Amino acid sequence: MILKVENVSIRYITGDFKEIGLKEYFVRKMKREYKVNEFWAVDGISFSLDKGDMLGIVGTNGAGKSTLLKAISGIMVPTKGVVERQGTIAALLELASGFDGDLTVKENAYLRGAMLGYTRSYMDETYDKIIDFAELKEFESRPFKQLSSGMKSRLAFSIASLVEPDILILDEVLSVGDGAFRKKSEQKMKEIIDGGATTILVSHSIEQVRDLCNKVLWMHRGKQIAFGETEEICDRYTDYLEGRLKL
Repeated sequence: MILKVENVSIRYITGDFKEIGLKEYFVRKMKREYKVNEFWAVDGISFSLDKGDMLGIVGTNGAGKSTLLKAISGIMVPTKGVVERQGTIAALLELASGFDGDLTVKENAYLRGAMLGYTRSYMDETYDKIIDFAELKEFESRPFKQLSSGMKSRLAFSIASLVEPDILILDEVLSVGDGAFRKKSEQKMKEIIDGGATTILVSHSIEQVRDLCNKVLWMHRGKQIAFGETEEICDRYTDYLEGRLKL
């Protein structure tokens, strides 16, 4: 087992502190008139993955998918529950994060590699493969901010997929870029799976999940609806989307 998620829950607390200011906050606290609201973005999620598994996470907007990925990748600490990981992890959660618009494409590749924990010598060895896969060789000296959103996503995906992590997390990454690059990305994902990496993919494309994943987690409003074999859960989720199944 390379990843274990056990009863993970994440709570957000919201209040009106920013609107009322510090003085009014203390006055209301003393009068017991200050109220906060609790929102459980993720509520009681449990599953485990072995080496080579590819998990697809499905659910409508607001299901808590991206929040769960942040807990799995270590960006957030769960309010409850435990996440146990083995090996190196690379997460593509927000494609624009971790890049500096004023630096060149090449400089940003090294920057993102450093953020993922890779040494300068390793990036020296890997850079040409990264830039070639992203199809950005002629743009490597351009400022990053001049790239289109599709180009930026290609670079981010290339860095994350070519540095060979033990666990790779992708949040809607394969849905961006043109059709040819999406096809190449999917082929790369299959190579990563065949190489033994464990991958987690959030995607709104059920066909993509069916094609790439051997396990599926279905989330709805923060809760776990189902976890298991791909075809069965994708069929149930499709029935839900098309109104044939009620939750």
